Order: sequence, then C-alpha cells, then structure tokens
Amino acid sequence: MIVYAIQILLLEWGEMNSLSVSSPCDSTLDIDQIIKNLLLAMTKPFQIKEDITYLSISIGIAIYPDYATDVTSLLKSADQAMFYAKEKGRNCVHHFTPAMETSAIERRSLIQDLRFALDKQEFELYYQPIVDLNTNETYKAEALIRWHHPEKGMISPEIFIPLAEDTGLIVDIGNWVFKQAVHQSQQWRKRMHQYFQISINKSPKQFNKENNHHENWLDYMAEKQCPADSITVEITEGVLMDANSIVTEQLLSFRDEGIEIALDDFGTGYSSLAYLRKFDIDYIKIDRQFVQHVETNSDDRALCKAIIVMAHALGIKVIAEGIETTAQKDFLFNSGCDFGQGYLFSKPIPVDQFEKLILYP
Repeated sequence: MIVYAIQILLLEWGEMNSLSVSSPCDSTLDIDQIIKNLLLAMTKPFQIKEDITYLSISIGIAIYPDYATDVTSLLKSADQAMFYAKEKGRNCVHHFTPAMETSAIERRSLIQDLRFALDKQEFELYYQPIVDLNTNETYKAEALIRWHHPEKGMISPEIFIPLAEDTGLIVDIGNWVFKQAVHQSQQWRKRMHQYFQISINKSPKQFNKENNHHENWLDYMAEKQCPADSITVEITEGVLMDANSIVTEQLLSFRDEGIEIALDDFGTGYSSLAYLRKFDIDYIKIDRQFVQHVETNSDDRALCKAIIVMAHALGIKVIAEGIETTAQKDFLFNSGCDFGQGYLFSKPIPVDQFEKLILYP
C-alpha cells in the first residue's frame, strides 16, 4: 500500500482556489485512474445559478514514503508539484521530484524580494516602438516592465510576472505601470507627436480584483488632464473568453471613456467574433508565431491575410508583432496591415534611448 497526496488548483476567470486530497491506494495505477477521472470531469460545463462556466484544473501529486515522511511535508510536496503543473498550462498534471524543493526555495526568495521591489524603485519601463506601416511614423509604443534586482541583475518578466500574479502583487505593480505610462504619454505628446499613444498590458488578475481600480485609473487620467486615447489597454484572448460581470464592466467602462483596447497574441487562443463585437476591440495584434515564417510558410501567409481582412471588415486595426526582417514587413504592408512591431524597428529600450531613436534617427 502507498499513500499519495493530490493538491488541486481550480481556476475560474483567473481566480485560484486550491484543495488537498490524501488517501491510501494499492498502486500508482489507481492514482492515474483518479487523475483521469478528475480531468474528464473538468471538460464538462458547470452551471452556477444562471451562468454556464468552465473550470480548469492543475494537479500536483506526491507519494509517501518516496518523497515525504509525514503529512505536512507530503502536502507541501504536492503543492510544489501543483505549481509546476500550473506553469505548463491548464488541465495539466505534475508529479513531485526532489529538484522542485530547490526551485521552491528560490521561488520563495524571489517573491520576498518582489514584495519590496516597488518601494525600492527597482522597476523600470522599457518601450518598444509600434510603427505605422503606411507612413513609417512612430506615434505608438508598448510599455514593458523590467526588474533591476540589486543582486541578481535584470530579471525577466516571464519569471516575475507569474509570481506577481500568484501573490496578488500584480495589482500594485500594474497601477504603477499605468501611472508611469500616463506621465510618459503626456511628455511624448509634447515632444514627439500630438497623438502619441502608449499600450500597457493588463493581467487577468487585475480585472478580477473587485476594488474598482479601473475607476481609479479613469479618475487619475482626469486629474492629470490626460486624454483617454493616450493609453491603450492590451488584454489576452483569455480575458474575453472568461469575461464575467466584473471583467465586462471594466472593459465597457474603458470603451465608454475612450480608452482603446488591443487584443494581444491574436490567433493563439479561442476568442470568437462575437467577443470582438461585444467589447468593441480597437486593435488586434497578430502573434509573432504567425509572422516569423511568412516568408517561407504559405499557411502563415494565408492566416495573416485572413486576420487582416477579417479585422478590417469589423473596423479593427491590425498590429503585427515580432517583425524581424524587411521581407516580413513588406509582406504585411502589402497585405494591408496597419502597424508593425518587432526587432526590425527596435527591441524594447529605456526612455532616453527611445527618444534618441525617434527624435534623432
């Protein structure tokens, strides 16, 4: 007989709820069957009052006595495995391994440092130009956060953003990014272009905080006399797919106030045309995976053209991400794409370098 612990993370609209299960069984084959049953159950819709919703699940597994000698350590190991499953995507399973303990220690240390990074002014915004393919002008940019850790150096957003989302720190960090972008857009409207616009990414976790901080954003822009079209809010397809009343209220509030919405990484998820109409999306960003092979892959060329035609038919402008070659740019321009973004124009760079790039090309 063996004893196992399963740590389960349920996700609904970006909110996480976890629970633990531990039980004896005869073999790991029994555990595998339990997991299969759980995953199968999660494929079915759930009715909550009048709403039909889909849940996703991340499962971590630890087995006694292989990787634990008591209940507390068994559940802790399962919890660590669960977070590895979560990083792999929705509806994934991961078994605990000893290497995870070292990783978990590093994770806890980084979270501790992240809690004080804002107060210590360790964050900085880099900006990547978004170029008008028709005129080759730059009057848009995407703001991308960077963390200058005092000991570890530059830490990738791919590492610390998920930590910020898991801990809830993303709300305060997101508010800081917003205020920095508002200030910068005002400066660049004076120095570069009267309609300069900065895009900021908004995490699903920010939408799901019931603190009406979107109203605080609107109040802040009014206080600073910053036009609404100075800022574009970038969201992922997952936000639209999981849009509950809180998300819907915020998106419609932005729309009503004149803040534009961009749908990032378009084509990598499952959003429908109905969502594009409902939320009055202003920009679609073609994901880089469709752009990088347009010179050699006929399917990617067809997909890019189809996305552009569809978007324009709906009155939506198109931004192509990940442009690295002149040939990619020319193809997208000839296909009617409105804007381009990528290393062909510039990598994300600090404010001073961005100003030199645009003002003194």
